[in-house]
Amino acid sequence: MNIESEISVFIESVLRYFDTAVQQTADCGTPYLALGRSPEISDYTGMIKISGKRDGVVFFTAPKSMLCVMLMRMQETDMSHDNLCDLVGEIANTLSGNARRDFGPQFQISVPAVVHGRNAAVDYPANTRPIVIPIEWRKYHARLVVCLN
Repeated sequence: MNIESEISVFIESVLRYFDTAVQQTADCGTPYLALGRSPEISDYTGMIKISGKRDGVVFFTAPKSMLCVMLMRMQETDMSHDNLCDLVGEIANTLSGNARRDFGPQFQISVPAVVHGRNAAVDYPANTRPIVIPIEWRKYHARLVVCLN
């Protein structure tokens, strides 16, 4: 599978997630390489480590305001920090799990790790180039970052 096909798998996963979880369409912008710098992260970031045939990390990062509106769309009233962490971790896990169906059992995923804050550290594996997939939903902007070798 070439890199374009792999990124398409993640884009389709994002679109399915929003259609299913919040019953509204999201738009994915043009993916780009984050060359010479780390991709910008937002208020909450859910990370999944990938191992097996490919190694790396996939993470979903979004602003608090977007996650709160997503919870409201899901009929959830608890907007606590813990619930926002659970949501962003669930999103990262779901997106990676959906991709695993297409990549096969050699694509192993970890349990999600969550970091909070725009200055939180995210470790990128050596010899990888982060590909950023911009996501727009309503007026909000999030990113899915795929960093696989």
